[in-house]
Amino acid sequence: MTNTLKCLCLIFCTMILFSCRKDDTNTPDPNDAMYFPPLTGNTWDTVSMTSLGWNLDSLQALKDYLAEKHTKSFMILVNGRIAMEAYFNGHNAQADWEWNSAGKTLVASAVGIAQQQGLLSINDQVSKYLGTGWSSAPVEKENLITIRNLLTMTSGLNDSSNLVVKKNLTYLADAGTRWAYSNVFQLLMDVVAAASHQDFDSYFEQNIKDKIGMEGYWNKGIIFTIYHSDTRSMARFGLLALNKGAWNGTQILNKPYFDSLSTSSQAINPSYGYLCWLNGKSSYMVPGSQKVFQGYLVPPAPAGMYAAMGASDQRVYMVPERNMVIVRMGDASDPLHPTFAVSGFDEALWSKINAVINK
Repeated sequence: MTNTLKCLCLIFCTMILFSCRKDDTNTPDPNDAMYFPPLTGNTWDTVSMTSLGWNLDSLQALKDYLAEKHTKSFMILVNGRIAMEAYFNGHNAQADWEWNSAGKTLVASAVGIAQQQGLLSINDQVSKYLGTGWSSAPVEKENLITIRNLLTMTSGLNDSSNLVVKKNLTYLADAGTRWAYSNVFQLLMDVVAAASHQDFDSYFEQNIKDKIGMEGYWNKGIIFTIYHSDTRSMARFGLLALNKGAWNGTQILNKPYFDSLSTSSQAINPSYGYLCWLNGKSSYMVPGSQKVFQGYLVPPAPAGMYAAMGASDQRVYMVPERNMVIVRMGDASDPLHPTFAVSGFDEALWSKINAVINK
């Protein structure tokens, strides 16, 4: 073999060696591993937008839009690390803010944990825990209502009043035959309390809050019980949800239940799971209406996105395609229409986000 041929063979073998090393799945880039912040303290790993290859030229437009739309805080996590954290309009990292209906997903998670602990089954009648006559529906109709119906907004009870008291919980349709966004879900807190023989706040703290290092509290108003926390605590729950109920190797909420929580729970509104909104479905419904809209819930967002959404545009988006969690807290983007509804805000926000994160 000539010297020239030997050199060519050496170069070729070296190229193969480096190519194999590049594709070696046994030595992953540590920046691609999922990160979970410590349960206590303020330490939280970050990742630079430059290393992610994001378009920094579009970043200011995103920030300007957030500030203009009365945002208080905004975060993006990638693989659990903070890629963007920004505060607006006098808010700061230590300040609490209300989750509004985004907190429904916290309740759904508590129900799932109670089920895995054998305290209840979501197929149980609600009356097993609240007693017969908890609603104003005829007893035979009330007995059709299960915990799962409350999780999926298919109780069939009147949804015209936000105040959850017996006189307002009248019969409209058999459970499971009508989807309507209703505040009656809050009775799930009473169900968990009865099943666990302790108040819901304590159960939530022991089984979710403390296990992922959240801060915050449930504020019990006359009409609503709403969770309040800082932005990072909201992001912690988003990270738990992104990882299908697992936190740093511990399965807090079992995966089969979480898969049900984050997939279509019924055929009437396929864009709704267990108190959780879903993108990428063929149609969707919105609060306060029986109209069915065709297409994705948030067209510019990835199809696999699922979200906790609340009034005044509180948002926690989980994006499995990008290992990403996005949090938005603040006042209503449109002060004239502060109640929750999937609106143009989500589409416009995602268009701004896409301009930054798409290479």
